[in-house]
Amino acid sequence: MSSIKERLALLRQEMKAEGLSAYIITSSDAHLSEYTPSRWQGRSWISGFNGSAGTVVVTLDKAGLWTDSRYFLQGAAQLEGSTIELYKMGVPGTPSIEGFLAEELGAGAVVGADGICLSLAEAESTRHQLEVYGISYRLDTDLLDRVWQDRPGIPSKPLFLHPAEYTGRTAAERIAEVRRALKAQGANATIVTMIDELAWVFNIRGYDVAYNPVGVGFGYIGEDDAVLFTLPEKVTDEVRADLTASGVRILDYTAIDSFVAGLGAEVRLLVDPKRITYRLAAQIPAHCRRVSGVSVLTQLKAIKNDTELANLRRVMARDGVALTRFFKWLEEALSRGESYTEHELDVRLNEYRARGERFYGDSFATICGYQGNGAIVHYHADPETSARVKAEGVLLLDSGGQYLDGTTDITRTIALSAPSDELRTDYTLVLKGHIQIALAKYPEGTRGSQIDILARKALWDRGLNYGHGTGHGVGYFLNVHEGPQNIRTEVNPTELQLGMITSNEPGIYRSGKYGIRIENLVVTELREETEFGRFFGFETVTICFLDNRLVDKSLLTAEELAWYNAYQERVYQTLQPLLSPEEAAWLRTKTAAL
Repeated sequence: MSSIKERLALLRQEMKAEGLSAYIITSSDAHLSEYTPSRWQGRSWISGFNGSAGTVVVTLDKAGLWTDSRYFLQGAAQLEGSTIELYKMGVPGTPSIEGFLAEELGAGAVVGADGICLSLAEAESTRHQLEVYGISYRLDTDLLDRVWQDRPGIPSKPLFLHPAEYTGRTAAERIAEVRRALKAQGANATIVTMIDELAWVFNIRGYDVAYNPVGVGFGYIGEDDAVLFTLPEKVTDEVRADLTASGVRILDYTAIDSFVAGLGAEVRLLVDPKRITYRLAAQIPAHCRRVSGVSVLTQLKAIKNDTELANLRRVMARDGVALTRFFKWLEEALSRGESYTEHELDVRLNEYRARGERFYGDSFATICGYQGNGAIVHYHADPETSARVKAEGVLLLDSGGQYLDGTTDITRTIALSAPSDELRTDYTLVLKGHIQIALAKYPEGTRGSQIDILARKALWDRGLNYGHGTGHGVGYFLNVHEGPQNIRTEVNPTELQLGMITSNEPGIYRSGKYGIRIENLVVTELREETEFGRFFGFETVTICFLDNRLVDKSLLTAEELAWYNAYQERVYQTLQPLLSPEEAAWLRTKTAAL
């Protein structure tokens, strides 16, 4: 296997042959996925850095990785000896990629990237910023394909059906729903680039991406046509029969470019610049009218129907049983003097979940952070280097499961010995923010950015904060991170709508000491309708106890304490019938009222 330095040298040879002064390699793939199939993990291949977010820029004599604070420690470690410099995004003095290129190259230079793996919005933004400096941007060349000799192929594992008993809608019904939504926006067709949208609308799933049950392909939905573009070997007889019955044609994966280029003048195409690749957008004929807007599939997918929500509530109970059994085992094992590495705990939790019905796999890489490792927001416990957990300190465990009937994402912070006053104060301040989101009541039309302050105020009042968002959308047996809604300080125009599943996860992180995060999933529900309109709130659907030992009751308001005790009691009442008498008795002690 070639070294990073050798790979950079090969890339620079191709850059010179193409007349490029720099080449940009992002984390994305041909479907703009958060988690990418191995074929498109070029940024990891060229740099050795395997975090989920980051961009590598290679010039003829320098190279750099731009990533955010979640990956500063990981980036520094994995880039060591590679000649690639770490650029810490968000840190004062760190140049932007465009600023770096302007400083290094100057006017007249040409920068390249693979337009197949860039969204139209990102590509155009970079192009405009480089033009300010007189730098050209070429997006027609995949240089990695020339130098990555053992590059994996397009994933060819078979697709499988996700039946209506789980989804609540047939593929034909979802296609009809998309057509109605397109018409409402003045469009009559759309191209499907993102594979979670593809999975949702055609009721198919796959094995092509880690943690997310999706399969590689493109789609097209028009007034009278629906097409799935994928590798022929991925389509089983069962999938073909179901899609054909739903009015879906199946064409080869590589036919998407010529299909889009051949669209007629009658097509009014809804184009979401953030959810279509630059390459595909470039194929759209000039005679097609473009209607710019947010993908209707993303919007529809975010609003779960009654069948999905009913299934999810049952999933939360099964997930809660697995977590209860895991935490009981851990407490008893540590009390016997046993110790386990963070990685071993990750494996053991997966085993507990796998004993439940309809389990598919983890919904993301478990974050099991003991003591100071919990302060690394996106920490991953490596088998060789993970810390050994003992009956002292604190453990942050952020995990989730994929089930055929729902997706979970939960974080619990657990004391493994008597907690310090500082730890209890910090935990309770985070808890106050979590409860305030859970209690929130807001008018229809409210966006996540408008309620984010509720999660942070108790921390801000003491000069404390956390650097990540408070909440993200969650898919239904799909991607654990799902748009378009979120709860964070940055402005997002998406309104919180009935049936949306969102996480509620404030935290605080003290470097080298501990991390605290409390995460439940919540569903937007109708709370009240008055002469002033409809008011929404959240149903907390995650079912797992919170650690009473970490709560400083004196810091909670009467309303917050009432919510807390009611939640703990609901956890017990929901899970007790599903547990053995011994397990239920243990849980009773964990959910005792404060």
